[in-house]
Amino acid sequence: MIDREKIIENYIASYNQFDIDKMMADFDDKIVFENIQNGEVNMTLSGLKEFRNQAEEAKKYFSEREQTITLFSHSENQSEIAIDYRAVLAMDFPNGMQKGQELNLKGKSVFEFLNNKIVRLADIS
Repeated sequence: MIDREKIIENYIASYNQFDIDKMMADFDDKIVFENIQNGEVNMTLSGLKEFRNQAEEAKKYFSEREQTITLFSHSENQSEIAIDYRAVLAMDFPNGMQKGQELNLKGKSVFEFLNNKIVRLADIS
């Protein structure tokens, strides 16, 4: 479990620093990423290329972003983290949110592992 926590901590630190290469360092080539909001999957990505493209695009949305891990829990091949999320918008959004507005959210991420590689990641808010 310690290895998984280090892998997840590396991912979160890299996310906070907008460092996509480091974010992806422990991903399996066939990584599946899902974003789930209000119980509905609103994005699914398959493979490193799709994940990288989305991560590069998402960098434009925020001037600052920070995920803070508040809790780890582990099962056989999964680890779940609870997170506090803070971000500052870098642009205006169609839903009325404005550049410079700060977001503060709570959520969780579920990491599925195979051979110490992340094969699935679900962000849930």
